[in-house]
Amino acid sequence: SSPPPRRILASLWGPPTDRRPHALPAGPPAVPMLSLKSLDRMPAVGFGFWKVPKAACAETVLAAIRSGYRHLDCAADYANEAEVGEGIRRAVSEGLVRREDLFVTSKLWNTYHAAQHVEPACRRSLSDLGLDYVDLYLVHFPLAQRYVDFEERYPPEWIYDPDASVPTVELALVPFQETWEAMEMLVSRGLARNIGVCNMGTALLRDVLSYATIPPAVMQIELHAYNQQPQLVRMCHENGIVVTGFSPLGALSYLTLESANEGLFALEHPVVKEIAASHSKSTAQVLLRWGAQRGIAVIPKTTSEERMVENLAIFDFKLSPGEMAQLALLDQGKRFNDPGDFCQGMGARGTFAPIYD
Repeated sequence: SSPPPRRILASLWGPPTDRRPHALPAGPPAVPMLSLKSLDRMPAVGFGFWKVPKAACAETVLAAIRSGYRHLDCAADYANEAEVGEGIRRAVSEGLVRREDLFVTSKLWNTYHAAQHVEPACRRSLSDLGLDYVDLYLVHFPLAQRYVDFEERYPPEWIYDPDASVPTVELALVPFQETWEAMEMLVSRGLARNIGVCNMGTALLRDVLSYATIPPAVMQIELHAYNQQPQLVRMCHENGIVVTGFSPLGALSYLTLESANEGLFALEHPVVKEIAASHSKSTAQVLLRWGAQRGIAVIPKTTSEERMVENLAIFDFKLSPGEMAQLALLDQGKRFNDPGDFCQGMGARGTFAPIYD
């Protein structure tokens, strides 16, 4: 089947695209759109569903859409795509939004990198989400793991056999080129409008660009004040690849993974507090604005509707060059999401699965 026709997403607070009453009241300035290689456009602020509990997920989707989010960042590994799909169906049926106004992302998990597993994995996410296509399908990590059948366990997560006496993360030798060529087929078959990568460095990205028929449209990486990755961001921008930063507020999501502590909260840094006070904004808004002002899409998450609205309201002020320079000095190259570290602490002692040097 042919892919759906290209469309330009409506401005979140712009005029309605048909004669129905517009679902959103007057509010913050329209969220800017970032242009992808396909000419699709992606909202510069999205809503992330990592660690959103299943029981709260559908209501969280509805709250996010009511608050103005149109960019929903999902993944098979988040184990809540069916619940996200339920929220999308309810939002559409209640007239809050149309499917074509949403930009929905999903991600290929590590166990499905072999060519024959890529399309079934994408179709499983589509089935769970209740969608005919995703706007963006990303390779979650440049790290292939041993295949786990859907019937055995879904999502399979990191541990190959959780019930084993010695649990391990089992890697697989799958060339990334094989995975990427299968990803390209998803576009030709209309299952994904755009494809991209996550958690990749400059060397592997350069290799992908050497053989890709459809270059990555998006690179999603851990980006926050303590992990700014300026060289990778520059390389992406110079190659027309839009960068999305996950965990834009830093350490908050990682306390339970033991890869962060409260001493690493950029939200509490004196420099961030001072800048926030000067603009009468929250520290979260300053950090999100800093990312957006670098030309990066940011995907915060929260279950508070008040904070949902607050996290979108970052386009009615601008950080000065001096303030941007102050925030640049906070960089520590500190990663909270590194499988080379956390795979050894998930009950899989001795498993070493690095992807960063």
